[in-house]
Amino acid sequence: MKVGVVTFPGSLDDVDAVRAVRVGGHEAVALWHGDHDLRGVDAVVLPGGFSYGDYLRCGAISRFAPVMSEVVEAARRGMPVLGICNGFQILCESHLLPGALIRNAERRFVCTDQPLRIENNRTAWTSAYAEGQEVTIVLKNGEGGFVADEATLDRLEGEGRVVARYLGKNPNGSLRDIAGITNEAGNVVGLMPHPEHSVHTLTGSGTDGLGFFTSLAAAAFA
Repeated sequence: MKVGVVTFPGSLDDVDAVRAVRVGGHEAVALWHGDHDLRGVDAVVLPGGFSYGDYLRCGAISRFAPVMSEVVEAARRGMPVLGICNGFQILCESHLLPGALIRNAERRFVCTDQPLRIENNRTAWTSAYAEGQEVTIVLKNGEGGFVADEATLDRLEGEGRVVARYLGKNPNGSLRDIAGITNEAGNVVGLMPHPEHSVHTLTGSGTDGLGFFTSLAAAAFA
């Protein structure tokens, strides 16, 4: 598949995401925040970083970038979209996913190898995992606490839309230990940990994140 990786001013992990896409067996296509088209890609990754300096709220300005109009429209048509860390925040600001991400409960930046449990393997980005599979993926964030009202949390739980959940100590105070969620269709996924940093043993972080990229092969034939 051709997978677009968007670069916003302040993106830090776009190059890592490009590499992960290639390791996952796909063609990576660089997209710029000012683009008005998606250059024929089959899927999109919104990478981590500090888009537009995280002014106002994380992802609040990126939501209005020209490329996001195209991403939102394509996502609503069913295109797979993965938002990682800052990308997750952008998806929430764009209303493709519910809830919001706020300052970590301990008000400290967290960087660690984080154990997770894959709760939903029926999305375009998680089919390579077994349901309930435990993995370890790099986590690094300062505003990673997922919050939503009780009705929204109950709906996410009831509809099986929690994609991944933190195991062990909750690193950022996310409600119900939620590390990632999906939309109703399962094509849009937001994840606070960074699977693109866990795709090769060379980095010392293992390969548990690779499944988020290899899963797209199944989505191509869905």
